[in-house]
Amino acid sequence: MKNYHTYKVCIDACLNCAALCNHCANSCLQEENVKMMARCIQLDMECAAMCYAAAQLMSLGSPKAAEACALCAEFCEACAAECGQHDHKHCQECAEACSECARQCRNMSNAA
Repeated sequence: MKNYHTYKVCIDACLNCAALCNHCANSCLQEENVKMMARCIQLDMECAAMCYAAAQLMSLGSPKAAEACALCAEFCEACAAECGQHDHKHCQECAEACSECARQCRNMSNAA
């Protein structure tokens, strides 16, 4: 049976990504022109939510984990593309975490 240990690398990538997405969203709210960061903040929050959901389904050994990870990769890729356009350190860290999470989620969903 596939469970937490099977998916540990991907779960860790998802949880790290979610944490950095939350950090990015919070940091964007502190920027001078918050309105300019609205799309970044929205994608950060959506990506974090999807990463938490994917990590939870993997840790439960859900038969839907692979589908969740494929969708998570899409959220992560969109967030990485948006955050990658901004020069803020928090956005760059988030983009990097999102890219890594997308890679791990793609690997996991393709291997399942």
